[in-house]
Amino acid sequence: QGILHKNDHSLLCVSACPPCLALRDPMAMERANLLNMAKLSIKGLIESALSFGRTLDSDYPPLQQFFVVMEHCLKHGLKVKKSFLGYNKSLWGPLEMVEKLCPEAGEIAASVRDLPGLKTPLGRARAWLRLALMQKRLADYLRVLITRKDLLSDFYENSSVMVEEEGAVIVGLLVGLNVIDANLCVKGEDLDTQVSLTHKHRENTLVNGQIAAILDQKNYVEELNRHSSVHGLQGRVDNLEKSNSKLIEELAIAKNNIIKLQEENHQLRNENTIILMKVTQVDVDVELDTYKQSRQGLDEMYNEARRQLREECQLRQDVENELVVQVSMKQEMDLAMKLLEKDIHEKQDTLIGLRHQLDEVKAINVEMYSKMQTSDDGMKQKNDMITRLEEKTNQITATMKQLEQRLQEAERDRWTAEDGARKFKLQLETDLKIEKEWRQTLQNDLDRERDIVAQLSAEAQQINGLKKEFHRLQDENSQLKGICEEQEKALEELGCKLSESKLKIEDIKEANKALQGGQVWLKDKEATHCKLCEKEFSISRRKHHCRNCGEIFCNACSDNELPLPASPKPVRVCDTCHALLLQRCSSNAT
Repeated sequence: QGILHKNDHSLLCVSACPPCLALRDPMAMERANLLNMAKLSIKGLIESALSFGRTLDSDYPPLQQFFVVMEHCLKHGLKVKKSFLGYNKSLWGPLEMVEKLCPEAGEIAASVRDLPGLKTPLGRARAWLRLALMQKRLADYLRVLITRKDLLSDFYENSSVMVEEEGAVIVGLLVGLNVIDANLCVKGEDLDTQVSLTHKHRENTLVNGQIAAILDQKNYVEELNRHSSVHGLQGRVDNLEKSNSKLIEELAIAKNNIIKLQEENHQLRNENTIILMKVTQVDVDVELDTYKQSRQGLDEMYNEARRQLREECQLRQDVENELVVQVSMKQEMDLAMKLLEKDIHEKQDTLIGLRHQLDEVKAINVEMYSKMQTSDDGMKQKNDMITRLEEKTNQITATMKQLEQRLQEAERDRWTAEDGARKFKLQLETDLKIEKEWRQTLQNDLDRERDIVAQLSAEAQQINGLKKEFHRLQDENSQLKGICEEQEKALEELGCKLSESKLKIEDIKEANKALQGGQVWLKDKEATHCKLCEKEFSISRRKHHCRNCGEIFCNACSDNELPLPASPKPVRVCDTCHALLLQRCSSNAT
């Protein structure tokens, strides 16, 4: 609460009370704190610069504090970017966009990129802020940037300072810095690391830290007292609630007792009525006396029950009154707590005002100390400035010589580039001609390929027809194969019989020649039908020669065998020759 953060050098928490922290948005609180710090730093920088009456340099503490505050304002709500080395927040991204929105900022961006000592985006962003301040265009550049909400949404969250209205207020405050003349040596500083403070600023920071520690101790004591009073009241409220709960429990017990007594009374009455109904007329007097005695006892019990009921009602009324008193006391305690919280808020507001006054006194002390130190070190600074000016003059002279040499080299490079351009143009024309010829050749090849594709499509159609014909021929071939298999079986049988009768044929031929005087057998090609039955020969109906007459018959007409004069063994003869030979043999025998 109200302490200088170790990492955020000048970031103060203005709204530090717990109720405010619970009710307000944390981002809104941070924006308000940054706006207040920007106001204080800009105001202090302008006042100290006007009272100084000289050009500010990099070692000036209020100027360093201003740059730290501006860095925190620009970092607020900055989106995290993922890189190869991890996650980081870079200010250089949104500041680099100013170059596209405002062409005048291109010179600053180019200078920042050319600085040799800068290695990180944060260092480039710090150098850009210093150059923009020296150019007195920092407010204009940031105003152009905050007007483009669509571009800022890529770098900042929706609740950041640069997106909300606090950014416009801070940019408006920066306009006052145009009255300041800053002479900052950006090239010699180490801007990649955290901005360093001078020895004087470190002493002021230590003093501020001691004062802040004292204020923290005071806040702690006040908060402890407030918590102790609140805890006491809370304890009393808890005790009252416990006593109320006990009284409510006792009241419930009394109600239960009353209900039980009423039930007993009702039961006794029912029993009395039953007894009266059962009693006979003869025993009416005795029962009447007994009833009177019992009734007296019941009346006494009823009176006692009524008395207890009245006592319980009175006790209940007392409990209810006590409960009303406790509720009123609780309301008074709530009101007292609200008044106490209001008093605490007023004290905290007073403490905040005292802190602001302390900050103003602190700023006055810093200003007086800086003036005294400046008066003592004036001559040293002037001598150092003269030395630096001489060194800068020598550097400028050397730079001019280097620039002249670079100009000459640039002229030579320009002539070389023009020659190269002419050669490139000639080479390009040659390449274009070759490209046109190559394109014509490709077009011709494409036409030929199209003709070939048309021919191939026609051949493909023919191949499809041939394929269908091939399938048909395959079916026919399968049928012919079946027929061939049957014929092969028949031929095998024929071959077997031919091999057996080969020798017999020779003998039959010699016998026929001897008997018929060299009669020639009928050729197989000349006979298509059987000589006797006139049936057509086929694979299954084979041809057979008669060994006697030489004609060709089927197997059925030539299945007889007889011995002939030319062949003592029986040979095949047709039915006609068989009959004749048998007749001849029978006639010879007689």
